[in-house]
Amino acid sequence: MNSVVKSAGKPFTPVHRRGNGKAAFAGIALMVLLSGCESVSKRHFTVGSVSDDYRARHPIVISEKEQTMDVPVATGAYGLPSAERSAVLGFSQRFRKSASGSISVMIPSGSSNERAANRVAKKIILTLRESGVPHNRIIRAPYYAANYGSSAPVRLSYSAIRAGVKGCGQWPSDLAPDTENKNYYNFGCATQNNLAELVANPSDLLGPRGSTSIDAERRLRVIEAYRNAGDPSTVYNDAQ
Repeated sequence: MNSVVKSAGKPFTPVHRRGNGKAAFAGIALMVLLSGCESVSKRHFTVGSVSDDYRARHPIVISEKEQTMDVPVATGAYGLPSAERSAVLGFSQRFRKSASGSISVMIPSGSSNERAANRVAKKIILTLRESGVPHNRIIRAPYYAANYGSSAPVRLSYSAIRAGVKGCGQWPSDLAPDTENKNYYNFGCATQNNLAELVANPSDLLGPRGSTSIDAERRLRVIEAYRNAGDPSTVYNDAQ
């Protein structure tokens, strides 16, 4: 500023202080630094979180697996005990829900309980047919079981789509020297595997099902009861 201001008859010249430019530059640099840190924190990470997802490390895999069940057979067995018959019925129910092609009844051959196994196999096939499995979907096949001695079982098997997790129970590194606050490698694997086993239809993990058709008759009854100030809930009568 080159102009001179007169005040009370005396000239006034503004004073220029050194160092103001340096302070302004330092303030601008600090603002740029803080804004840069803010952009990094928003784009690259979130404070307090750990980018280590167990669902990506232990994904649920849909694959075809063989489902088997062994029915023990004693040397002098003539029939199918009630406990084994109940197990066969449960296995048959899972087979019918899986929409698989066929179920195999594998009978031991060459073992000391071969005759008893054939008798038990006939009872098993009869139980499968009574539970709703068609005769043309039951395959009877022998297997060599001389090495089993007197404990060769009758094996039931079929192939079905199942959900599961591979690689559980692995501990590739020590848990102690962890300075990054990340979960260990096997973390979440058991939870993923249990979830896969609980799902009745593995296809539900791939996507949602389509909506079913509405019950028009039931809907009209509910609307009519609502209009007449009645109770729209369903009333179940106990069987006498």
